[in-house]
Amino acid sequence: RLFDLDPDLLPLFQYNCKQFASPEECLSAPEFLDHIRKVMLVIDAAVNHLEDLPCLEEYLRNLGKKHQAVGVKVESFSTVGESLLYMLENCLGAAFCPDAREAWTKLYEAVVQAMRRGWDALPEGV
Repeated sequence: RLFDLDPDLLPLFQYNCKQFASPEECLSAPEFLDHIRKVMLVIDAAVNHLEDLPCLEEYLRNLGKKHQAVGVKVESFSTVGESLLYMLENCLGAAFCPDAREAWTKLYEAVVQAMRRGWDALPEGV
């Protein structure tokens, strides 16, 4: 769903300098699947540290800086969040009630806000 929502994100996913010709090619690439696993590990860490999200602050800020360095725009995380909610709704069905949607939205927003602080941070020594 990610590339349906924003096809312009496709060029950001390059592995070993390889540009994908289509979203389907990217979606089936082992490197992309590994990236998705990493995204889900971040979400898992946020869920497991729900009562103490600040303990993930430095990690998430650094992750934000890393994404900025490769050309990701902060606005793109809205598309990723929409894709995450879509996946959860499709996997959970009726269990993905409005309260669950709200909780997942808040969690994802907290993760993105911490990553965004990595964007906003000045380089060291400046």
